[in-house]
Amino acid sequence: MKHNKRYVLSLIALFALCSVILTGCKAVSLTPPSFGNKQVTKKAKDKLKVGVSLSTLSNPFFVSLRNGINDVAKKNGTTTEVFDAQNDSSKQSSDIEDLIQKKVDVIIINPVDSDAIVPAVKDANNAGIPVIACDRGSNGGKLLTTVASDNVKAGQMAADYMKSKLPKNAPVAVLEGTPGADAAIQRGKGFDQHAKNYLKVITKQSADFDRAKGLSTMENVLQAHSDIQGVFAQNDEMALGAVKAINNPSMVVVSIDGEPQGLTAVKQGKISGDIAQSPKVEGELAIKAAYKHYEGKKVAKNIASPIHLVTKENVDQYR
Repeated sequence: MKHNKRYVLSLIALFALCSVILTGCKAVSLTPPSFGNKQVTKKAKDKLKVGVSLSTLSNPFFVSLRNGINDVAKKNGTTTEVFDAQNDSSKQSSDIEDLIQKKVDVIIINPVDSDAIVPAVKDANNAGIPVIACDRGSNGGKLLTTVASDNVKAGQMAADYMKSKLPKNAPVAVLEGTPGADAAIQRGKGFDQHAKNYLKVITKQSADFDRAKGLSTMENVLQAHSDIQGVFAQNDEMALGAVKAINNPSMVVVSIDGEPQGLTAVKQGKISGDIAQSPKVEGELAIKAAYKHYEGKKVAKNIASPIHLVTKENVDQYR
């Protein structure tokens, strides 16, 4: 009987010890923080520190995006620190780690690669720093919001415009962006959806969203496929490179972006149609989403930026 009492008392003591241990564990939970509005500590715009990591500042599109962020920040007394990843995923990850160590209040990212950016997004999550993706998304981690134009729709619009300019089964080429970049994937998806059963896509080659590569890649395409009648470039930089290699006034070239030099090429008839985005507006929307978050207001999961079909007939409205 005494043995049984000692056994019961031992069990009670064991349960009490486990309870203490479990209670203590709750204080060191490794679960990433939630960015729900109930947990937001409100902060004034002029007290915020905003970190920005852009894929490249060699592309005028992203210069405009940066300017959109900085213009709004300047008006509101917000501190910003901008990093140029130079199209290098490793450098971008290192830059974001630097911003985390500096304890910025929010990080706005434009990923070089939507897969490679995931660990850095998760590190920011674990540090309790909200992350806003701009123009390109992240394939993992928790984002406060993604600010972007509808890239699938842009690709569809590009295909529809090309179809209106070419006969059925016309052979066309596609210059793709950086492999793994969300924008390249979505634009390609939209184009394929609306080009199938009408246009004949005979080659797809990556030119990494780069003007010089657009030129060299287009030269190679023309050597292998001299009969092509159309080119879909997934951004203006590649299109501007491609048109230097094209010596055919009847070639239909369609692009996406709407950067100033791209629109000038539309005006000159070098680019037939451009699905114009609004990079400066994207930057403005991104930092305004950060303000909204620190005001304790709900931020939409996705924030759309407008797009327009620009041709020689209406280009002056957008230049």
